[in-house]
Amino acid sequence: MRCSVLVLCIAVLCAAPVHAQDSAEALRQDIRAVRQTLQAMEQRLDALERAEGRPSTSSPPEVVAVAPTAIAPAATLSQAASTSVPGTGQAILPPRDSVADPSSAASRPDSAAGPTDPELKGFFAIPNTDTLIRIGGYAKLDAIADARAAGDEDQFVTSSIPVGSAHRDASNFNLHAKQTRFSFEARRPTSRGNLRFYLENDFFGSSDGYQFRLRHAYGQLGNTYAGYGYSSFMDADSLPDTLDFAGPGGAGYLLVAGIHHSFGLGKGNTLTVAAEDPDSQLAGTTDDTIAVNRLPDVTLTARMERDWGHLQLGAVARSLGYDGDQQDDRRFGGGAQLSGSASVGERDLLLFGLLGGKGLARYTADLTGSGLDAVIGLDGRLHALSLQGGFVGYTHYWSPMWRSNLIYGQLTMARNAALAADAFRQSRYGVFNLIWSPAPSWTMGMELLYGQLEQQDGQRGDTMRLQGSLQYNFIK
Repeated sequence: MRCSVLVLCIAVLCAAPVHAQDSAEALRQDIRAVRQTLQAMEQRLDALERAEGRPSTSSPPEVVAVAPTAIAPAATLSQAASTSVPGTGQAILPPRDSVADPSSAASRPDSAAGPTDPELKGFFAIPNTDTLIRIGGYAKLDAIADARAAGDEDQFVTSSIPVGSAHRDASNFNLHAKQTRFSFEARRPTSRGNLRFYLENDFFGSSDGYQFRLRHAYGQLGNTYAGYGYSSFMDADSLPDTLDFAGPGGAGYLLVAGIHHSFGLGKGNTLTVAAEDPDSQLAGTTDDTIAVNRLPDVTLTARMERDWGHLQLGAVARSLGYDGDQQDDRRFGGGAQLSGSASVGERDLLLFGLLGGKGLARYTADLTGSGLDAVIGLDGRLHALSLQGGFVGYTHYWSPMWRSNLIYGQLTMARNAALAADAFRQSRYGVFNLIWSPAPSWTMGMELLYGQLEQQDGQRGDTMRLQGSLQYNFIK
């Protein structure tokens, strides 16, 4: 084989046009070019022999600068390793970084790319099919130090801060990796539009261990979504970048089973209609009363996306009810949320969300699962509880590798005589962090959090938390 290479090089040299009028310098250039070609072929041959387990027999190469054209095969290999996802347009929103990265799991019209993953990296094709798959996720370690009791030691949920507890002033240190998650995604084009399947899990299934928990399991064909994941009412692209897992309590946040369809209105505008699994979370129930759900929760969301950011207006309508031995009652509840993002300067970003309504506690980050959608009064009547809140966050890039986030949020529930004295009344949430990403797959940072909880009787409790995180992304 090596003799063939030498013969080929000699043939190339002989074939070079040499005329009497050519200068000696031109001939020297031809000879150098042949030497460079020979050296490149020798190196490739050595690499092939090493891959086959045979020892290399070539002599040490001459010290000659290799021309740029000699390394062209490397560029070809790099291009071959990059798999483009067919039928998916580029993201409209400005690109952003996010530790928890909720945007990647969000459903989008025709399964378009999101601002945290605009290039859809990491997909590879299943042979003899049109399906592309990607395995993703990250490993994350959180070190948490609380100045006084915070209630939840793993995530900063302001509604769980103890008030008046005997051990309220006890400091605490915690180390966990529950936010670590795995995801599987498949995409393929069809005659009915792009088909996407998304599955994601983390380890927040229990408060005292690492129970595997489902976060997302859905399919989407074109603009029709069915499965389990983010509610259509919430806006994943407006959630701020925090090391803390929970985020601001005044943000709209809910994982729920449902079906929705989006209608494209052109120029980045969409309208989405959804029906989602209902769950009347009531206060004041007894052994003789149970919550009932007669209709699905219905949401309507209008969204506008531009290269400067986005605006989203969502509304939800709910049927709340209970059934008891002596009587029953039903009430309609619901609310609205305005949220969005806006780029500031070259890379900075402003994020916000405002929400309000009655019977809306289930759709907020602070109160989902708290049983505060409505309360059964002493007269047996059901009262939907009024709620309003929101958050604002600002992301500033100190450099391409360093960024900080400043966030404030608040959630307030109206006073109601039917509620217990220690029931939720108001929460406040504040965050400042410094995040370093020396490489796309490696992120670490420090975060200072402050939370305050006020009860219906006016008593308050607060705490401060210092959290450090180290995260490794599988695909980024």
